[in-house]
Amino acid sequence: MENRDRGNQSVTELILLGFGNLPELQTLLFLVFLVIYIVTMARNILIAALVVADQHLHTPMYFFLGNLSCLETCYSSTVLPRMLASLLTGDRTISVSICITQFYFFSALVATECFLLSMMSYDRYLAICKPLHYAVLMNDRFCLQLTVGSWITGFLAMIIIIILMSQLIFCGPTEINSFFCDFIPVIKLSCSDLHVLKVVAFICSSVFSVIPFILTLTSYMCIIITILRIPSTTGKQKAFSTCSSHLIVVTIYYGTLIIAYMLPKTDTLRNLNKIFSVFYTVVTPLLNPLIYSLRNKEVKEALRKALGKCVAFARIMEM
Repeated sequence: MENRDRGNQSVTELILLGFGNLPELQTLLFLVFLVIYIVTMARNILIAALVVADQHLHTPMYFFLGNLSCLETCYSSTVLPRMLASLLTGDRTISVSICITQFYFFSALVATECFLLSMMSYDRYLAICKPLHYAVLMNDRFCLQLTVGSWITGFLAMIIIIILMSQLIFCGPTEINSFFCDFIPVIKLSCSDLHVLKVVAFICSSVFSVIPFILTLTSYMCIIITILRIPSTTGKQKAFSTCSSHLIVVTIYYGTLIIAYMLPKTDTLRNLNKIFSVFYTVVTPLLNPLIYSLRNKEVKEALRKALGKCVAFARIMEM
């Protein structure tokens, strides 16, 4: 029983400490995160638009990539606008209901991204390990079912946790040593019994993050084994190039996520944990479209065509 009686008054507002321990850097941090947010949104919206507009990108791999870019725009928007407002105004208070709402969208999008990454790895597995059956197995209907299933499952998965969190009572203290409402920092402030919530959260995190990670890992183990069996060096390079971008994205995302949640929550490691949290919530959505655009010939070609059309249209308007 973790019932901690801290008073009879229920707290309705919490304080996101964020980077409040660096008052002299608030303006600089605001400008840095503002630029990151603008560039992240622009890049991901551009990738999604290219996938929709260019006929050459109407394939399963780019369909999943377009969905990932849409997800990244939502992902960044759950964290960065609130952080920017806090850095600009200095107001770090947040109501309990809004805090729980932020956590819901953040966690639902994390679960959805885990599923999407596993679907993308499965797509690469079929393309490399079963190329003759790829077109039949990974058809348009199946791609749509996988994608819709990922989004629906991600958002439904967190509802029971949010229902339990909405029943928590917060008696104080009210300070969250983070820049967004994450699960552990929030429930630590509750004086309610957390046993059922922790069990449900453990089950959900195992099912909706660990299982997709294992599926992704299994797919790439099969891909690597298949690539190593290819006799020619050129064939190996061509096969690996088709999945290298996604492999980099998966490594960065899961690597920082695992480190952030596996680090001991001690006072000396809190700032380090906050840095890793910044990386997977802020930096990863910024890097993903860059990784795909720089390492993918089809995306670069689609971008070149789009820029050419924009230049031609601008010239016509000037005439």
